[in-house]
Amino acid sequence: MDSWVVAMMLGASLFLGALALAAFLWGIKNGQFDDEKKMMSQVHFDDEKELNDLADQQKKREELKKKVYRPE
Repeated sequence: MDSWVVAMMLGASLFLGALALAAFLWGIKNGQFDDEKKMMSQVHFDDEKELNDLADQQKKREELKKKVYRPE
């Protein structure tokens, strides 16, 4: 194998690795991996109906928080 092929493959792999790292860091910065409660709740509730009920409960809690806390 020629050295230019190895250099091209090395350059392409470094570029793709840097691209993946940038995407991962962007995801961390924007909070894509901050959903700990939902992930742990899915372990406890196996049925789809139970998961939907849990999602509804969480929405109601968020709505109540918005109604109770009104900064003026």
